[in-house]
Amino acid sequence: MARKKTITHGQILAAAYGLVVEEGFKSFTARNVAKRMGCSTQPIYLEFRNMQDLKLAVMDEIKATLASKIARRFTTDPVVDLGLAYINFALENPVLYRAVFVEDHFGVTDMREYAMTTAMKRLDTYALAEPLTDAEKRNTIMGLWIVATGIANLMAPGFIDITREQMIDILKAVIQDFIINKRFSEDAAAVCLAPSIANSIAG
Repeated sequence: MARKKTITHGQILAAAYGLVVEEGFKSFTARNVAKRMGCSTQPIYLEFRNMQDLKLAVMDEIKATLASKIARRFTTDPVVDLGLAYINFALENPVLYRAVFVEDHFGVTDMREYAMTTAMKRLDTYALAEPLTDAEKRNTIMGLWIVATGIANLMAPGFIDITREQMIDILKAVIQDFIINKRFSEDAAAVCLAPSIANSIAG
């Protein structure tokens, strides 16, 4: 007689994780998770109290993955590394990146605040950011994310091809500008492009 296949806690979590990353929580049902594993729904309820319990476990896995990716170091500048880590995460993990930051599979508020809290802890250790208020620090992180997102989204389909050194130069310029000029805040220094545009046209 064939031996009954044992479904483990880890296998269920891995299947649920893959399902949510690919399709979002709209498809997150016991039946769909079981179908992915080729079994009945019974093992799921033996290992998890309910689907909410499994959902929380999936979210914890995703947050752990994000924390690991964001913690990667590339230079001696911890805040530049935040931008580089974000870009690398988008390029190396396109499905999870889209699920978390583009398609809102997990609830944009929860994941955004988790990422922001993680980034704020990094900025709190940054000497140049010491004089900033919490609001100004959040603005600096937002500016960094905006630029990093642009770089990642343009590099992914091959629209641009820039070196790591060029990325670092761009990110350093953005960080310095946001810290010194307090971008997004009420007293942000204004930037007038008219002279540059006029000179460009004249030239």
